[in-house]
Amino acid sequence: MQAPTMFDPQRIAADTYTLPAYLPVPGAGLLPVNAFLIRAAQPMLIDTGLAALGADFIDRLSQLIDPADLAWIYLTHTDPDHLGNLAELMALAPRAHLVTTFLGMGKLGLLQFPLNRVYLLNPGQRLDLGDRTVLALRPPVFDAPETTGLFDPDNRILFSSDCFGALMQQPVETAQSIHPDALRDGLINWTMVDAPWLPLVEASALNRAIAPLRQLQPQVILSSHLPPAWGLTDRLIDYLQLARLATPTPGPDQQALEQMMAIAA
Repeated sequence: MQAPTMFDPQRIAADTYTLPAYLPVPGAGLLPVNAFLIRAAQPMLIDTGLAALGADFIDRLSQLIDPADLAWIYLTHTDPDHLGNLAELMALAPRAHLVTTFLGMGKLGLLQFPLNRVYLLNPGQRLDLGDRTVLALRPPVFDAPETTGLFDPDNRILFSSDCFGALMQQPVETAQSIHPDALRDGLINWTMVDAPWLPLVEASALNRAIAPLRQLQPQVILSSHLPPAWGLTDRLIDYLQLARLATPTPGPDQQALEQMMAIAA
């Protein structure tokens, strides 16, 4: 795989879908880049994919729902791989509100979205989707201070943003398809890229951050950067705790940058 690639939508529950894509990372493998759709009474799209996949992303989303029917577009945070198609989707979904935090709204200020289309939701607050209420929460690890995740109690699904992501060697449909050793190493490697501060955190502090997830007992974890994970909550938490003991690795160097540029050319 030499360029970002979109795959067909994947059904997770009766009304919940993953929009999966993979981004090649020179020297490290592949990084899943997922968005999600909850086809609730008030449908919600969670993140908006890679800009490089714009037309393909919109087409795959349109297989599941007319974008004009979206009521909510939820941004877990404002990194480019999460807001790549935001401007186009806001135009295609004129009734949709953009859900973010106050800091997220500030970071998006240059995009000049009208404030009457922004809805601010903080960790611990809930949002009514008409047929269910979802809970915003702070994932245990993150790379941007405005990051929030979501928990859907109806389906017991945790949308964890970057947390529990993993670098991989090939696309797979589920996290269960990844060998446990490869999943552990991929999660640790990604966490050291995304949250290099984690080794500075005491074990007790990380455990306090993880505790709310244990209490929610999600049956499925949908990370932005991991294939859907059924029944792996305890294992993923164990791997995250191992990541706290890892040594952060430096980012790509000039040679890797030139490889990325060659792929993009």
